[in-house]
Amino acid sequence: MKVSSKKTSLRGLRIFCVAAKYCNHTLAAEELSVTASAVSHQVKSLEDELGVELFTRVRRSLRLTEQGARMYRELEPAIANIDEIIAGVQSSVATRQLRVSVQPFFATECFVPLLEDFTAKNPGIEIFVDTSDETAERHPVSADASIRLFRQKPTQLDADLLFPLRLMPACSPEFLERYRKGPGKKFSPFPLLVHTSRPEAWKIWSRATGISLPPATSVMRLDSMIAVARAAERGVGAALVPVPHSDNWFKYGALVPMFEEIADMPEDYYLAYPSAKAELPEVQAFRAWVLEIFREYRGPATPEQVTP
Repeated sequence: MKVSSKKTSLRGLRIFCVAAKYCNHTLAAEELSVTASAVSHQVKSLEDELGVELFTRVRRSLRLTEQGARMYRELEPAIANIDEIIAGVQSSVATRQLRVSVQPFFATECFVPLLEDFTAKNPGIEIFVDTSDETAERHPVSADASIRLFRQKPTQLDADLLFPLRLMPACSPEFLERYRKGPGKKFSPFPLLVHTSRPEAWKIWSRATGISLPPATSVMRLDSMIAVARAAERGVGAALVPVPHSDNWFKYGALVPMFEEIADMPEDYYLAYPSAKAELPEVQAFRAWVLEIFREYRGPATPEQVTP
């Protein structure tokens, strides 16, 4: 084999190894995320540099020549070893990035306050949280993982059931005093607040608890849970708020329970992630943490979970 005085590029040798593995420039290009012509050009440049023919074309297919087969046999382990060394160095110093999508109210009231625990346990993972999308039953393409509401387990994703969506009627203290007719569960007709993604939630709650509500004096429909909770806080109407996410609203007196009864909705929170990302160390670490941190949420909610 002719010895070249010029230093051959590592990139060219790596492309040759992938092309030799498949003996197909199109397949090699797919693995390398380049064009087939780029692979062909790189192989031709390497042949010119070395002064040897590495491939021969036989009936529209490529085959390694004797020199090409020898070069691949001796070079491939060395390239793999170099890649392993580089990956090891990168993993020891680089910060892994994890992009998570979470619906806004769950994010602000429940998820984000717990993140300090995740980052303390996983200092090598830099987490980005997207809370811009209120939509249920959707995993954003840009996310490595998401915690979102689904009516059924998503079929196009790997998913873990976390806990059901549980709702409880709540209002401001002034609203409760204005509309409650003495002790007990009797109320004069009052305005309702409705989340547009759950237009039947009040009916579901009433059926599940066996409590009949008086006719609503008015209905205001809002497109986010944060807006619903804020409107209830200001006395605009009564709202169904998720528990235990709303604990702080009750704890600090912004909201009070209208009834103690809590009902499960036909939606559940799932941790979802694409199958292709399931083996990523950062996704595995996040999954383990989520399943552990939200384990207590899976049991039935009780009135004691909500602090009046």
